Amino acid sequence: MRVPRARAPWPWPRALRGSATTARTTGSATARRYPDRVSTPSSQPAAQPSRHGRAAGPVRPSPGDRIKPKKPAKAQFASTTLLLEAFLVVFATLVAYGLRDVPYSRGPLELPSATSIWLVGGALAVVLVVLSRMVGTPGGYVAGSVVQVPVLAFGLVVPMMFLVGGLFVVLWIVSIRLGGRIDRERAAYDAEHPETAPNAD
Repeated sequence: MRVPRARAPWPWPRALRGSATTARTTGSATARRYPDRVSTPSSQPAAQPSRHGRAAGPVRPSPGDRIKPKKPAKAQFASTTLLLEAFLVVFATLVAYGLRDVPYSRGPLELPSATSIWLVGGALAVVLVVLSRMVGTPGGYVAGSVVQVPVLAFGLVVPMMFLVGGLFVVLWIVSIRLGGRIDRERAAYDAEHPETAPNAD
């Protein structure tokens, strides 16, 4: 009597074995029937389009593209300093108005009335705000430097302004010098690396 030979066990389950065989058969038939529709794995992933319809990735400017200039750091620092000085003058005007009838608390310069206090303080604050928007124009930095004198002289009305105003004068000088150095370093970097400059278009 012949003993039947035992079949070697298949390592996959029957369900997976059938699906794998079907996939191989279908893929081979598709390759033979439609050779141009068979997808092959690519070595590099395709670029994903961005939200605006352009491929994501660094965009290098082409020759002739219009370069968008960066905002000067010197103008930003100077404008911020003048705006802070405008708020400082408003608060100093409030102090001068509140202490106008208190002896031994005023400075050596005594304004005749509350109206004159508000006129002087308000006019100086408005000038500072206007100059903060003009620092990028010709003569804007010179005018900003000149207006530091009345800011410091406001200490004749409120003595504390000699200290606080002096700190802001130092801050103004630092803003001009530091901002100018940052702008020069930016210009040198953009000249050496034109491919990293942002395009306006």
